Amino acid sequence: MKFVDEYRDPRLAHVLADRIHRTATRPWRVMEICGGQTHTLIRSGIDTLLEEAVTLIHGPGCPVCVTPLEKIDRALAIARRPGVIFATFGDMMRVPGSEGDLLQAKARGADVRVLYSPLDALRLAERHPDREVVFFAVGFETTWPGRRGSATSACSSRTSGCRRRSG
Repeated sequence: MKFVDEYRDPRLAHVLADRIHRTATRPWRVMEICGGQTHTLIRSGIDTLLEEAVTLIHGPGCPVCVTPLEKIDRALAIARRPGVIFATFGDMMRVPGSEGDLLQAKARGADVRVLYSPLDALRLAERHPDREVVFFAVGFETTWPGRRGSATSACSSRTSGCRRRSG
């Protein structure tokens, strides 16, 4: 597949690592902030390919990667409830809990949906007034104003049963 297989080519990885070693005039320190990046760098051995030229510093992780296991487990329990439409952004679908992830819950029959905007959750609730729509929002602080505005819109609309829970 174009632009995917190229990133899995070991020969190309070695060529690029050699180029980095030749180009680096001093040791570099690079922080990756996403747990997915960290896992990929270590799993593929890039950290050892670059170790003389680049020191990788494992950062704090993005909010998705560092979401506590207990929150994921609670999300999974809610998603499995009858009558619930569980909505979230796509990056949460494969975050593992104790007993699987949201993608697996969906495969087992839970009504889990990927949304692209918090306002999509409001529209979903308006289209399904007979169901409880739960929007599971995890993200950087820069995404909070949009989610807060959507929650305010939901609570001021005719959508019944509006509740907001954080934490």
